[in-house]
Amino acid sequence: MTKTTRKASATLIALMIGAGALGGCSNLNHRENRALTGGAIGAAGGAAIGAVTGGSAVYGGLLGGAAGAAVGALSADEGGGHRRR
Repeated sequence: MTKTTRKASATLIALMIGAGALGGCSNLNHRENRALTGGAIGAAGGAAIGAVTGGSAVYGGLLGGAAGAAVGALSADEGGGHRRR
């Protein structure tokens, strides 16, 4: 197996595991949904910043994901889901 093929296989497996893990997220409450969304956005942003600045994309993703999840969970309102019509 070549290095490129091995990397593509690892990426495909990681995507399949991620998709399977997110499949169980269909019945989240508002706070959990905000934490998950914030974590995903934070992880992507942290990994990108880490890679661009010459740092570690992995550590940037981990720190960004943790910070994003915390901000998402803490900023969720507990208004009971009332929306203006």
